[in-house]
Amino acid sequence: MQNSIEISTDDLVHLRRAIELALETEALGNFAVGSVITLGGQPIAEAANSMLVPEYNPIWHAEMTALSKVPVELWPRSREMTCYSSLEPCIMCTGTLLMHGFGRVVFGSDDPDVGGTAILSSLPRYYDGGCGVPEWVGPCLPEECDPLRDRLHALFAKLPVGSDHF
Repeated sequence: MQNSIEISTDDLVHLRRAIELALETEALGNFAVGSVITLGGQPIAEAANSMLVPEYNPIWHAEMTALSKVPVELWPRSREMTCYSSLEPCIMCTGTLLMHGFGRVVFGSDDPDVGGTAILSSLPRYYDGGCGVPEWVGPCLPEECDPLRDRLHALFAKLPVGSDHF
């Protein structure tokens, strides 16, 4: 596992697009998370969180939805792909990125409550020595993304367990 904060101008462009997606979905009433997937520096899929609107679906995280939009013929090149997210991917999304062999994950804000960084140091034996573990880059734009994360957590705290959303 490599946890660095070295990013290129192209990284910033894609990360800022993820932030745009996060702001758009937040305006609709969803959690403020956006994701862009690139191959060879070019976007191939993008999505925003849509867990709450139009209807509750626990799987519609930004990263999961973006992953579902990657053209099937590109999956053999997953080690060349980068997933950009405005927020550190959660444990579910981190596991999916690992299982699909992504080369890099770049995120704007850390998420110490549910972020996937916590599991990277205790992966199953298959990943010993970092085999198949993406380069983990972030937090890269905390000054822009931490407020999104904080509003996400505030919205989550307002949703009562047993509500129409759960």
